Amino acid sequence: MTARYFAAADLGASSGRVILGRLEDGRFTLGETTRFPNGPVDGADGSIHTDAAGLFAHVREGIEKAIEASGGALESVGVDTWGVDYGRLGADGELLESPFHYRDDRTNGVPELVFASLPAEQLYATAGLQVMPFNTIFQLVAGRDDDWSRVSTVLLTPDLMSYWMCGRAVAEMTIASTTGLLDVAARTWSASTCDHLASAYGLPVPRVLPELVEPGTVLGATTEGLFSRPVRVVAVGGHDTASAVASIPAGSADFAFVSSGTWSLVGLELDEPVLTAASREADFTNELGIDGTVRYLKNVMGLWVLSESIRTWKAAGRDVDLVPLLEAAAALPGLACVLDMTDERLLPPGDMPARLREMAAETGQELPDDPAATCRCILDSLALAYRRTIERACRLAGREVSVVHIVGGGCQNTLLCQLTAEATGLPVVAGPAEGTALGNLLVQARACGAIDGDRMALRQVAIASSDLITYTPGVLPFGPEQWAAAERRAYPGRA
Repeated sequence: MTARYFAAADLGASSGRVILGRLEDGRFTLGETTRFPNGPVDGADGSIHTDAAGLFAHVREGIEKAIEASGGALESVGVDTWGVDYGRLGADGELLESPFHYRDDRTNGVPELVFASLPAEQLYATAGLQVMPFNTIFQLVAGRDDDWSRVSTVLLTPDLMSYWMCGRAVAEMTIASTTGLLDVAARTWSASTCDHLASAYGLPVPRVLPELVEPGTVLGATTEGLFSRPVRVVAVGGHDTASAVASIPAGSADFAFVSSGTWSLVGLELDEPVLTAASREADFTNELGIDGTVRYLKNVMGLWVLSESIRTWKAAGRDVDLVPLLEAAAALPGLACVLDMTDERLLPPGDMPARLREMAAETGQELPDDPAATCRCILDSLALAYRRTIERACRLAGREVSVVHIVGGGCQNTLLCQLTAEATGLPVVAGPAEGTALGNLLVQARACGAIDGDRMALRQVAIASSDLITYTPGVLPFGPEQWAAAERRAYPGRA
């Protein structure tokens, strides 16, 4: 079988890369053509932004290298990124300013402002979205006093990158579902929500939102001269979690997933959204996936808490490296200190270890000023959050699961994977580490006719393309009673 080539531009919250995928005999092999940092940049007024133009330059470089590495046989490219952030384009298609970064604090207090005129239960019944202060709807309202007269369209980050490649402005469905502006049951923009933003805040949302497209839509060829040869641009699962879930190497539908990286996205794949009052009160989100699916999930802070802790220690002159840190953490007693990994205080950059110690004191626990103890606290707490989230998702959706799949970089953290098996009492299948890129490539390959079938057919290719490790519960010396007690300490009054 002749090999076929596709390129995935995968922009995560802290780094980006372009991955060349070679599909041959029903199996993908992946190779990185470029990797680059992706951190927030400071504005002159203290605001936080994304260097979208700089990221696109890296993406162009990586795709050109993919064209060269494929011997000119590259068929298509697709872009996935984090959610919610957007760029404003003028009439000539120019980016009017660097997009705000979701960690910017301009949305502080905005959800409460919005809910005063658009009740939270009304918004959830349409958008089904977990309330996070950086959701696009709140970012738009935070920017209500900006000059909107020059804005012709608003593009979310992956759609902006695709637009710069092929000139077609769209909103891919999975990334659009992170905005709060969608009717997730109908998979259309919500006219009532958009009209409310226009009447209440003067925001021209109905005018500036682009055409919605489903993942797998071929947008067109790259602009002449952008690369050494034109390739097709495919709208993939533009939200990186949608691409990651597309790659889950599952043989059946009875699974829970953890897309583990800077963020942990924990939940289920469903056929319909769950828009009940109980779901809203539990703060679950209904984001859209490939093939008409819903990713019913909750955001947990993820390994950002650990990476920001390491950054803080290094800035203070402490010699801390990840591998020996994880080894030292594994040697410590488990569940000594457990905390709520959904606490919004863990969102912004800063002295993460100090925040964790403060949270520990608030819950009557003690967390030593020690990197290994802090690392163990973070990993125990993440596993506890996964347990809590999966149990609640199953109850709210009326589902049962028999396995947990962890994809993304966190699947390489053996301690976290084993802790997740212990906490949930379920086998954990870890891999693929490059799940987001693989899901991106799978959707492209199907769009270009290289793979036939539904999402389960894509997952058979994912299984063939992945080296998987299974973790079973019962290895570590604490069971369900210890995890239940830990949950009461981490979530006092809410366990």
